[in-house]
Amino acid sequence: MVTAFVLINVQDKQIHELAERLLTFEGITELHLVAGEYDMLAVIRVSDNADLSRLITQKVVPAPGVARTKTLFSLESFSPFDLAHLFGVSG
Repeated sequence: MVTAFVLINVQDKQIHELAERLLTFEGITELHLVAGEYDMLAVIRVSDNADLSRLITQKVVPAPGVARTKTLFSLESFSPFDLAHLFGVSG
């Protein structure tokens, strides 16, 4: 399983509309409104890097309301839970 965190700046502060839209994309498991330089953080969990690339470049970045993004990749995750199983992601 590949996990990434996408920081998002929202155009015209369309926060709730964008959140609803992004949550329809398979692989986005959580959205958080954040304070600071960015408006929102999306947690993405997918099977592989190809799925991650498609989701970010074909769905997230061109979504209406997204001004810019910054993606952070998880190199290793630590949890007492089987996250891939919990989120239904193979890999």
